[in-house]
Amino acid sequence: MSRIGKQPIDIPSGVDVKISNRQVSIKGPKGQLQWEHPDVISVDLKDNKMHVTRPDDSKPKRALHGLTRSLIASMVTGVVDGFKKDLELVGVGYRVQLQGNKLVFSLGYSHPVEFHLPDGITAEVDKKQTQISISGIDKQLVGQVAANIKEIRLPDAYKGKGVRYADERIKLKPGKTAK
Repeated sequence: MSRIGKQPIDIPSGVDVKISNRQVSIKGPKGQLQWEHPDVISVDLKDNKMHVTRPDDSKPKRALHGLTRSLIASMVTGVVDGFKKDLELVGVGYRVQLQGNKLVFSLGYSHPVEFHLPDGITAEVDKKQTQISISGIDKQLVGQVAANIKEIRLPDAYKGKGVRYADERIKLKPGKTAK
């Protein structure tokens, strides 16, 4: 049995769960998420706990078992607490501004770079305009938006300039003069 898949998912108070056919719909204080689980996996709701089960121990079904449980648990966490990724801009003159539903970056290019935020994602910029907080209820979407922002200007291997996650540490390469 999958160690992750066999653990029940606790449903906190204030969260409404509906399971119809293969559709799992979770509604909480921060919003609503839906997901269609694989047809070989079954999801049941008993006594404010969700149980994910599989019919047999074949390798593909074992993989889907843990994945399904993790995705549903992330949905529950998202509608209750939400998810957040912090990014920081490192470099002289690197700045970001929040203008409505878009971020405008000044990252050393000859032009400002605009990044439009998708629905369900909010961003906050600090006063120095060098740190960004991306937040939302969908864990996958928050991570993808943060990765797309980081991709605008990846950290340099020699000076470390660029957009990076707040907890990320860059190992710098020595320059040509170092021996």
